[in-house]
Amino acid sequence: MTTPAPAPPMPDHSIEPVGERCLLIRLGEQVSVQTSRLVHAVTALLLKRALPGVMDVVPAFTSVAVYFDPMQFSPRRGLPSAQLTAAIAETLAGGVPEQSTRGRLVVVPACYGGEFGPDLNEVAQTCGLEPEEVIALHSGVPLTVYAFFFSPGNSFAGPVDPRLQVPRRRSPRTRVEAGTVAIANGITSIYQATSPGGWNLLARTPWNMFDVDATPPTRLEPGDRMQFRPIGVDEFHALNERREARP
Repeated sequence: MTTPAPAPPMPDHSIEPVGERCLLIRLGEQVSVQTSRLVHAVTALLLKRALPGVMDVVPAFTSVAVYFDPMQFSPRRGLPSAQLTAAIAETLAGGVPEQSTRGRLVVVPACYGGEFGPDLNEVAQTCGLEPEEVIALHSGVPLTVYAFFFSPGNSFAGPVDPRLQVPRRRSPRTRVEAGTVAIANGITSIYQATSPGGWNLLARTPWNMFDVDATPPTRLEPGDRMQFRPIGVDEFHALNERREARP
């Protein structure tokens, strides 16, 4: 009988309370593929262990939020946050099993520039590149999906090629169309819903990335590798998927 390999030791981390119902496990300072894999491995471990009092475990870029019900802890044993911190620390001390390092490759069509990517030329000028070079660099390699934020199905992935390092825009727009592909601070995102936004807009995908009636509802999942495929305007309209407005 083969003995399972021991889980690798847990890297340096911290656990701190955020309010009365949440603990934050900090796993790194910089967003990276390696840190993202650790974040999702810790999330999977805590979900599997189902520690008493825990209501939800939510991964982010470099941290994991653990939401809990303080009424499920005995007041005789101290603060609920302290009790749960000890339980999480004991769990992580045993090591975190590694997860698969390669998710699915999902090729996402995207129409660059023009009305779909109004910041393409400005990004090219800022980076000292031609617009065609920006498109080639942005779509040339798969990007790892780190997390979902802001709205349902709104994915964030990276790392974007270092030659495309641009910050957020100084003045956010009051309206960014659903499906818009944007970059800032080494990360790319797809706006799932029409909303305000301060990122640099390069393109738009005709795909609907979130369907509440589907299982799972997100077209992408954390750990997937997303690669953009440049398309023309005619193909965009041919592939365009409706996003149903819901009350």
